[in-house]
Amino acid sequence: MTKLCRSRSGLLLCLSACVLIFVFYNFGDLDNKDFFAPEIKECGVYPDELCAALLESKPAALEIANICQAALPLSKDQGPQCLQEPTSCAKIIQELHFIMEPLSEEEANFPLAYILTIHQKLDMFVKLLSAIYYPQNIYCIHIDKKSPKPFSEAVKKLTGCFENILLASKVEAVVYAGFSRLQADINCMKDLNNSGTKWKYVINLCGQDFPMKTNREIIQYLRNKWKGRNLTPGIVQPLHIKYRTAVSYKEFVNLEKSYIYPTETLKSQPPHSLTLYFGTSYYALTRDFVHFVLSDYRAKDLLEWSRDTYSPDEHYWVTLNRIKDAPGSTPKAGWEGNIRVVKWKDQEGDTHPGCYGHYVRDICVYGLGDLHWLANTPHLFANKFDPEQYPLVTDCLERYHRLKVLNGSDVQSEPHWYFQGDYFRISKGSRDLRKVTS
Repeated sequence: MTKLCRSRSGLLLCLSACVLIFVFYNFGDLDNKDFFAPEIKECGVYPDELCAALLESKPAALEIANICQAALPLSKDQGPQCLQEPTSCAKIIQELHFIMEPLSEEEANFPLAYILTIHQKLDMFVKLLSAIYYPQNIYCIHIDKKSPKPFSEAVKKLTGCFENILLASKVEAVVYAGFSRLQADINCMKDLNNSGTKWKYVINLCGQDFPMKTNREIIQYLRNKWKGRNLTPGIVQPLHIKYRTAVSYKEFVNLEKSYIYPTETLKSQPPHSLTLYFGTSYYALTRDFVHFVLSDYRAKDLLEWSRDTYSPDEHYWVTLNRIKDAPGSTPKAGWEGNIRVVKWKDQEGDTHPGCYGHYVRDICVYGLGDLHWLANTPHLFANKFDPEQYPLVTDCLERYHRLKVLNGSDVQSEPHWYFQGDYFRISKGSRDLRKVTS
């Protein structure tokens, strides 16, 4: 008997493997989804048993999981059924596992704001929103003006069930690496700044992100580590990045394909002799700093100067946060700050062991073999996920994350907060995470 089979969970997983091997060798064709559908239920008591084995990086788990995932029907990303048919908000909230009360006094007293810029992949957006939603927080959703109508309508139907979720009052046709991406965040910041919620920090995300930490862990990290300072990892603009601000760029917007392209017009120097920095476009910013961004003359002038630059969101936030008199600024900061983890292709073998999914624009779309690595990252969020191609990855992560959330809760859990079939459901008061983490 292998090591994998020396426990109850391992035994079930091995039994599942036997079923799969029997089906594979006796009936041969895994592409025959109609035949295979009944057997997919045996994938480690799908998905909980198999998820636990993957997160713990147990031997044979990855091979079995890949067979299970290959047998799943391809998703057309129409989103949850409850968003496609007439139904009540109460049913939507329950079916999508939204948590509708603060889980601790600590969280209730430290509300966060979120900006989510989205344009497609409804199923991933729903998973992300369900994972980060709490009634004490506030959310601004920016739907790309180019998004398909069914996607926009489904998002509006979902967000209409929550008083603390705003749709951006002004929307942009977002172009990759264009100014429109930065403007989308600014639009939401204005809406959040005018809201009545006294949020402490704002965090921006895209539709293919997912949290690696719980709401409570995020708060503790920001409050204890950053203590009222802004989190904008970055450095002085390197020489090989200067092309982004050396000439003017223009956006070409089309429903089929949009892009940004350089012109021959040289750019002037940044206003007010500001030193340009280069960093991540993702941040955690204090409310006072957001007010500074929206009102200070230097911030306004830099925003206007950045309109025709390449990927301005990768210099705008970090440059402003290096101004000494900006609220919560970090003039001497570098790349420190665990806001968001990405597996970059050129960092393979250095900062990460490789991508088990595939690369898009040199960013790893996580596969099943990345789960154990993700579960052990110190970062607050991770990118990039695609439940259409790797459905078990997001299924496993949302269950793993939810169980961490509820295990750290100070209130009694509601049944619908759990995902169906959580065999390793943790009883209230328990702190045993052995079946959730390695």
